[in-house]
Amino acid sequence: VKVLTGFFDPTLVAALRMLVACVALSLIVLWKRCGLPSLSWRQGGAIVICAILMVYFNQILFAEGLHRSTATNGALIMALSPLVSALLAAVAFRDRLTWLRMCGVGLGFAGVAAVVLSHPGAGLSSAGVGDMLLVAGVVSFAAGGAIVQRLARNLNALTISWAIYVVGSLLLALHASLESPAMGLKDLFPGWRPWAFILFSGVMATALSNLVWNRAIARIGVARTAVFLYWVPVFGVVFAALLLGERLTPWHFFGFLSVMLGTYLGTRQPATAAPLTP
Repeated sequence: VKVLTGFFDPTLVAALRMLVACVALSLIVLWKRCGLPSLSWRQGGAIVICAILMVYFNQILFAEGLHRSTATNGALIMALSPLVSALLAAVAFRDRLTWLRMCGVGLGFAGVAAVVLSHPGAGLSSAGVGDMLLVAGVVSFAAGGAIVQRLARNLNALTISWAIYVVGSLLLALHASLESPAMGLKDLFPGWRPWAFILFSGVMATALSNLVWNRAIARIGVARTAVFLYWVPVFGVVFAALLLGERLTPWHFFGFLSVMLGTYLGTRQPATAAPLTP
């Protein structure tokens, strides 16, 4: 995605990636022969809200954030996803917060702050704004995930995912067409390399990865599957250094450790932990 923002407008990057993912998921739904269920107005509205939060807002914030920041910072900030999801689940499903989890919150956000403030000028510098957009994208996706958890009680998870991507992709495509109405073929097809990245990102990193992820949850449970999210920033930082030549600093190392430890503590639910009292 970081490379693609050098060829396309960030909003167009988000729209193209999600449209490719939507096509791939549609083929998977047809292959699995998942019929379209009759939805109540409440369920349909919830899917639209999820599409806005998890696809439309999330992808725009993600692409705009990476356009202004670095792939290394993006990988570290994405490590907050399990922590933010756990906190929203505590609010939405009334899970009890513990002191251990609150320590994780402090460590996780301290790591993000270290990454943001390590930029020259810090504060409202262009990189700092990009990092904040990435954080907002994490929160937006987690909020939609909490709604999906409720929907999944009565609807098939694959059908939910397909419906969310259809609605979200259409919103992104409409946004991109309104933002750049005079776009020509040369703008849409700058070469084979950008489109190879779009196809890989849309099919492999979005559609098929979601399918494999859902199958893992069905086999070993969401708790054990979620542990593997901790490896996302590890691979992100490594590939940013290897493929993009981004320079790693001690602040990145400190932020990485803080985010990882904070996420681990924030998502744990030890049986002996005492709940917070008002």
